[in-house]
Amino acid sequence: MPYVIGSVLSAGVAVFARYVGFDRDRAFYPTVVIVVALYYVLFAVMSGSVQTVVLESIMMSLFAIAAVVGFKWSAWIVVAALAGHGVFDAVH
Repeated sequence: MPYVIGSVLSAGVAVFARYVGFDRDRAFYPTVVIVVALYYVLFAVMSGSVQTVVLESIMMSLFAIAAVVGFKWSAWIVVAALAGHGVFDAVH
């Protein structure tokens, strides 16, 4: 059930962004990549484990780097980062 909810919500964000026009700005999806990655750190902080916070901060940094590189050079890197979030959530 969590996979269904996550898939529906992510599709809903994409459809909403398209309908409203947010996706016309090149910075929208890279920003989404960074914000979603920040949730990993937030949940790690809530768990109270310093080791988890460090590991999730490293992962967040990798996603943030991918977002910036994708914004500067190729939107396909941002697409891969968004897909990577789904894969990371599935195995995480």
